[in-house]
Amino acid sequence: MKKLDKVQFIINSLRELYPTIPIPLEHKDPYTLLIAVLMSAQSTDVRVNQITPLLFARADNPYDMIKMSIEEIREIIKPVGLSPMKSKGIHGLSHILIDKHNGQVPKTYKDLEELPAVGHKTAAVVLSQAFGIPAFPVDTHIHRLMYRWNLTNGKNVVQTEKDAKRLFPKELWNDLHLQIIWYGREYSPARGWNLDKDIITKTIGRKSVLDDYYKKKK
Repeated sequence: MKKLDKVQFIINSLRELYPTIPIPLEHKDPYTLLIAVLMSAQSTDVRVNQITPLLFARADNPYDMIKMSIEEIREIIKPVGLSPMKSKGIHGLSHILIDKHNGQVPKTYKDLEELPAVGHKTAAVVLSQAFGIPAFPVDTHIHRLMYRWNLTNGKNVVQTEKDAKRLFPKELWNDLHLQIIWYGREYSPARGWNLDKDIITKTIGRKSVLDDYYKKKK
């Protein structure tokens, strides 16, 4: 199967499986999404969704957030892990949003990545999910699947993002990155992977990945 055919097969399969796409992190506006994505680093969406309501009950905008101390924020978000860094980031970026952006979340990679504790992936998620700006945030699921599907060399997430943007139509990026995440979780996980359920990888997967899988199954 040619690469273009592979890409179309992926798009069609994901569209069939996920005609409506749930948003993994619960939020009500760009600010609460930004905070939720920041909190999700090295944590699970399930855990973050349990903790954000507690935080947002106290502060769901930068003006209320800076009234809390870093220590108070840290105490609430402790269960999601990395709380010292994340609480400083949340407090610091809330100050910057007020001082530089009139309390609004900016809409460019440059401005977002200048905020403390906000990296490229977090910025991409916010642009995509809060503002509908085409972006292709690459998380561990997308990185793994793009390699399994032989669409990238798997060297690093930067390369994976470049390849995804080159191969998939821009108008589909925002849907596709979410569809691939859900597919990775449900059908093509890192552990406990059952290739029989993973129809996409079974059909178009990288030969060495498939060979390796069958070797381990023997």
